Parts: sequence; C-alpha cells; structure tokens
Amino acid sequence: MLFDAHFHIIDQRFPLKINHDFLPKPFSFHDYQSRMKPYLLIGGTLVAGSFQEGYQEFLIDFLSHQAKNHVGITTLSDETSDKDILALDEKGIKGIRFNLYRSMAQSPEKLVRFSRRIFDLVGWHVELYVQNSRLVELEKYIRQMPKVSIDHLGLTREGLGRLYRLVEKGVRVKATGFMRVDFEVLDALKKINDICPQALMFGTDLPGTRASRPFNASDLNLITTHFNESECRNILAQNALEFYRIKPASLSEKASSPASSSNKRACWPIK
Repeated sequence: MLFDAHFHIIDQRFPLKINHDFLPKPFSFHDYQSRMKPYLLIGGTLVAGSFQEGYQEFLIDFLSHQAKNHVGITTLSDETSDKDILALDEKGIKGIRFNLYRSMAQSPEKLVRFSRRIFDLVGWHVELYVQNSRLVELEKYIRQMPKVSIDHLGLTREGLGRLYRLVEKGVRVKATGFMRVDFEVLDALKKINDICPQALMFGTDLPGTRASRPFNASDLNLITTHFNESECRNILAQNALEFYRIKPASLSEKASSPASSSNKRACWPIK
C-alpha cells in the first residue's frame, strides 16, 4: 500500500501565480489518477505549490470530493484569523507550507510564532521547502517549531549533517523529489531511517514541476529493493498516516475493496 505524502494538482479552474517567470502546465486529478494506476494507493497529501500561494479554493474543492484518507497542506499569511484557520481545518487542511527555497517573505522569528499558533489552535504542523545548505542559519528556529517536516530530503549535500541532527530531534523528512537533489539518495535514506525509523515519508512529487524528470517506478524501487518489508511499510504509508493524523482503521474499507486492489501492485519492485 502507498500513501502519497506529497503531490500537486494544477487545476486551471482555479487561480495560479507566475513564480519567478514560471507557470506550470495543467495536471488534473484525473491525470494524477492515471499516473498512479499501477499502485495500491490508499490516500495522500495535496500540497500547495508556490504557484498557488495564498489560494485555498483548489484545496477545498479537491478535499470536498476526495476527502477520505487525503489531507491538504496550504500556504497562509500569519495575519490569517483563528476563525479562518479553524474553517480550513474543518475542510481537511492539516498543515502549512513555508517556501524558503528562493526567499523568505517573513523573519524566522515570525515563522516560529506562527507555527506555534497553528499547532496550539488546530494541531497543524509545518512543511518546509528549504535547502539543507540554509540550515546553518535556520536550524535553531526549526528546533523551536512544534512539529516539522522537510521536503525533498533537503535538496543539497551541503548541510546534510544538520538535517540528520534535526531528524534526531523529531523532524520528519519527505522522501520525495529524488531527481532534485545533488547527493546519493539511497545513502541519505538509509542514514535517516537508521536515526529514526518514523522519519521518512515517501511521496511522488507529481507532476514534478521544474524537476529534471517526474516520478517513475525507479523511485519506488529504490526503497522496496533496499529496505525490509517493515521498513517499506513505514516509509511508504505508516509514517505519513501517523504524521498526518489519519487513523489506520479508516483505511480498512478501501484496502479490502476489490475495486481498490484489483490489478494493483502493492508497491514492490516494478519494472
């Protein structure tokens, strides 16, 4: 079974922002489903991209139709009211993403305060799109956030040691975007898993905007051929289910449904 902990939908029915002269091509939920047909998919996390910053409509629409075993990760201003945050939580949004890759719109102190506020209010965590190389300046602030994950293994070889230190302190890591990093992916996966078996959460990062290539079966095979069955179960589903507060009991109907399991591969090596 696979819980896709990180994917994007680019729906032309909803607003998009040009980000650094880039506007992604459309990628509908139907497109996503077509790409994921070979896998026994039990749910996933729809993540707001930089080209959707501040927009909630596409997330709310998606979750209203695909709410079971799916959650949304949004972007918000720290000026958003408690009332609005509570309303978004009711609709299935369960975390917030800070894009620190190219710039930082707010001071790290403000991000810490906002992360604490949303955690205390609705239990939301923070997902960081940030290079490991920037952890030298940000590590002390990340340690002050109540609940955090870092996207795409942190992207850079520089600063990997700091990422490992954060994992020791409870930070989770998205095993996503393998084509985006500048280091040996398998070595990093093994190191993170050795430090904390609950840390890694696999995601497809589909459609792979601005990446050298999109997700393919080799990304999954890297995990299924180098980790044992228990480790695979954690990395491919269980860790994310716990992190996103999805109760495993809610999966029983889907996992046992003939429509869900027929002609699906259970995420083991695929050629």
